Amino acid sequence: MKEKDEKPAESHSKSWLERLGEALAGGGPEDREDLRGILREAQVDGIIDAETLSMLEGVLEVVDMQARDVMVPRGQMVVLEQDWDIERVLKEIVDSGHSRLPLIGEDRDEVLGIILVKDLLAWYGRGGGEFNAREFLRPAKFIPESKRLNSLLKEFRASRQHMAIVVDEYGGVAGLVTIEDLLEQIVGEIDDEHDEDENADDIRQIGDNEFVVKALTPLEDFNERFGASFDEDEADTVGGLVMMHIDRLPKRGEVIEIDRFRFRVLRADNRRVHLLGLSLLEAPGTREVVVE
Repeated sequence: MKEKDEKPAESHSKSWLERLGEALAGGGPEDREDLRGILREAQVDGIIDAETLSMLEGVLEVVDMQARDVMVPRGQMVVLEQDWDIERVLKEIVDSGHSRLPLIGEDRDEVLGIILVKDLLAWYGRGGGEFNAREFLRPAKFIPESKRLNSLLKEFRASRQHMAIVVDEYGGVAGLVTIEDLLEQIVGEIDDEHDEDENADDIRQIGDNEFVVKALTPLEDFNERFGASFDEDEADTVGGLVMMHIDRLPKRGEVIEIDRFRFRVLRADNRRVHLLGLSLLEAPGTREVVVE
């Protein structure tokens, strides 16, 4: 019996990177914007999926970004003070949920170094003893506000450091940036067990006249909760309201007062706002934007 001709099967399916390379083979991009257009066409054609497109666009954006664009502003830095006792230090660590924190001297411009929580745990496991925060110091990495993120990411990987202190042109501390802040520019927001729970209420009270509000909270719900009268035709969500008044995508740490409400951006990336702090004011605000 004569065997039928059979077409050899491919040993494996082509990866999206191989297929993208074939798509680019017909003619390379002339500039970065042209490359973005090719990538978006590749997503439409099914060569890459939407998540891959988002990450690739994030990589392109990181090339043009500086430390000042992603840093946690000075006023929002969680720090430890050199004269705190161990109880105060542990409370700050538990409340913040961070794995490493700067230790400061007289003020935030005097960063003495970085304390890793794992070092404190090791000390506690050995029986503890008299506590001196300076004994746990790791060297702090200082970078200018203008530091390019792609260069900083390389340095983080080479030095195995995960945090850098950002200084301004006068040598003062402007903020801090972590490797997580950089990666979030590429892969999007990275949630952990200390971030706001997706299933938590859209509006959560945390103190007298103090609230945490999800940016996607419908403006209709916000108006009803606080007796406000914001135009629901101009914005659908609270985040949209804030962006409308700032007239751009706000950065983490920015503050804006709208009527009798003060909003602080708690979480945001280069794509959207995620979480807002809310303070109720006694009198209408001036709608001024402040970066601390």
